[in-house]
Amino acid sequence: MSLETMEPNPTWDAASYEGTVETLESHRDELTYKVWGGDWCKDCRALLPDFGAALEAAGVPDDRIDEIAVDEDKQGPGVDEYGIEYIPTVVVLDDDGEEVTRFVESEDQPPAVWLADQLEATLEPAN
Repeated sequence: MSLETMEPNPTWDAASYEGTVETLESHRDELTYKVWGGDWCKDCRALLPDFGAALEAAGVPDDRIDEIAVDEDKQGPGVDEYGIEYIPTVVVLDDDGEEVTRFVESEDQPPAVWLADQLEATLEPAN
């Protein structure tokens, strides 16, 4: 099931986040984004449309984005396996299925910016 909240925000300005988009783009074919959220969730509605827009601007293929809807009790596929407690949560996996980093709702930056910063700090440039 997909999340309506991951529909890219049409007013998101990629040019204002050039570094973020470049980082996401440089790893677009080697990472998978597992996104837990709920269309009923206020934080998801606030954060995920911009994240969807950033992934779109970076050209991240749809098959590298796994949108996972949870119910109002925050139950759904993979919740126990990945230890999901808060939404939105984005877990970034490499091609071996190993977790590279994760964004949880309480971070002090938007998901795309926070994740790009973490990826810059932990991964060598793919180019």
